[in-house]
Amino acid sequence: MRYMSSMHLASIIGVLVAFTMAAHMQSTIPAPPDVAAAPANAAKTPSGLASRVIKAGTGKTHPGRSDLVTVHYTGWTTDGKMFDSSKTGGGTPATFPLDRVISGWTEGVQLMVAGETRRLWIPEALAYKGQRDPKGLLVFDVELISFRPPPQTPSDVKAPPADAKKTASGLAYKVVKAGAGARHPRSTDEVTVNYSGWTTDGKMFDSSVMSGQPATFPLNQVIAGWTEGVQLMVEGETTRFWIPEALAYKGQRAPYGMLVFDVELISITK
Repeated sequence: MRYMSSMHLASIIGVLVAFTMAAHMQSTIPAPPDVAAAPANAAKTPSGLASRVIKAGTGKTHPGRSDLVTVHYTGWTTDGKMFDSSKTGGGTPATFPLDRVISGWTEGVQLMVAGETRRLWIPEALAYKGQRDPKGLLVFDVELISFRPPPQTPSDVKAPPADAKKTASGLAYKVVKAGAGARHPRSTDEVTVNYSGWTTDGKMFDSSVMSGQPATFPLNQVIAGWTEGVQLMVEGETTRFWIPEALAYKGQRAPYGMLVFDVELISITK
């Protein structure tokens, strides 16, 4: 499980925070005519963020601060140079938790509804604070494609309920949704899963759901509680596991203590 946390955190942050200049090398999207400064008709918030709706959306609700959003975007510096865009290269939309990006994005996208395109003028204090490139005021055109809330913390996250099953190792589990599959993975199989993990105080510490991409890995290369638990599942099943510290990170690294995971087994590769 060690590489899962770092892998998904890196993929989440890398979607937007770790900007590269590769997109600029492949294709350049012309800057808007008002890139140098927010126009008089732009709305401004107390933080200094300015924005203007370019295309109205069809949605009725706004994303929450920690929602998983899917967007298309292009960013320019005020001299009109494009420094990043999801529309260049393969043109794949970006998906990430809204509270894992620069604060101007976190604030600005919460003003939007699905289907909307909005231009954001983000002051340096709400972007990279002058600590890295690109510096200064940044301008983004953002299209909000969709959003969804993060996985809900289980009500029984503090301890396994009475109807949870237990194995001889101390692993506790409960089927949340039955699967249609008939076979179980072996420890040497590669599996593809969606998962979310919490500490017993209800804090989520890792989630493939929030990264927007399932995880695939050999089942014998993760923590022991996962290796044992996922072998109990069939394809299509979602199971909640309460994994004691001895079957997790053994107190050698965070997260410490018992860990709780909701795991959906998508597929097994023999």
